Amino acid sequence: MRLRESRVGTLAVQNHVPRRCGVGLDPCMSITLQPETPDSLGELVEAVAVWQHDGGPVQLHPGDLGWNWSLGVQELAEAVRVWARDGQILAVGMVDDATGLIRMALAPSVDEDDAFAAQLLADLSDPGQGVLPDGAGAVEARFGAAFRDLLRRSGWEADEPWTPLSRDLTEQVEDCGLRVEVIDAHNVQARIVQDRIAVQQAMFPNSTFTLERWRTMAAGSPYRQARCLVGYDGDGDAVATVTVWSAGEGRPGLLEPLGVHRDHRGHGYGPAITVAAAAALQEMGSSSATVCTPSSNVGGVATYVSAGFQKLPDVTDFRRPN
Repeated sequence: MRLRESRVGTLAVQNHVPRRCGVGLDPCMSITLQPETPDSLGELVEAVAVWQHDGGPVQLHPGDLGWNWSLGVQELAEAVRVWARDGQILAVGMVDDATGLIRMALAPSVDEDDAFAAQLLADLSDPGQGVLPDGAGAVEARFGAAFRDLLRRSGWEADEPWTPLSRDLTEQVEDCGLRVEVIDAHNVQARIVQDRIAVQQAMFPNSTFTLERWRTMAAGSPYRQARCLVGYDGDGDAVATVTVWSAGEGRPGLLEPLGVHRDHRGHGYGPAITVAAAAALQEMGSSSATVCTPSSNVGGVATYVSAGFQKLPDVTDFRRPN
């Protein structure tokens, strides 16, 4: 399924409105679908960061790429798809082969670009393009009015609902009530890293997070603007953890992932570490803290709301019609 060809040349982050195809306008440059290479992943992270803005949907974030960086740069590069026009990156997708889902981020300037939306849909619908497999397939497209409208009109069906949440960070964040230790690119203490990994493994029964994976993640370019937080109870036990990802000053930051040790649930540590995450992002210059969780995760949604996050309208993925 994955493309193996090497990409030729470099792509620039889009900072201008592209030309639109139509009567009386200059002809548009061709839209190209290109595979990614490990050496240029940092460039894509910056492109996706520029597209983050308050008031918009929670789409693919640098933190999503950063978290998946832990699986290895080669594997991440093979999962990424890039759409460009006239040398400008316009869309980035990250494919999960196991589920047949591609998570998308689009440049604001192609929000209503019908020609670009049509090319995206054509590439997603053609298994020969190496984006989605034949038969099954879904797309997480939370931005791009033209693209989303075209998906609906083409018979793509609403899939699992997700609940986005956001907390504005213009006001001072309250104290979380936990002792919190921070791991960033400049402060790495082995004991805290081990606690961070242990809590992650205790959060999810089938977790594959290891010290090696953490080191791989921490070596990636997204982690230069990220922090891992570990919360401790009064007895000094590590009870909760979160990784927060900045997209740059004045842009929304992301919580990914967050959780509480299975042996320490029911004591309010979830809301506490969530508040700590918001405070960390505020210190890093983020304008807001964002997260998106399955709507079926009622407890998770309640945790974020109790930590001062505003629940936004549910969104769904789009599943390809049978």
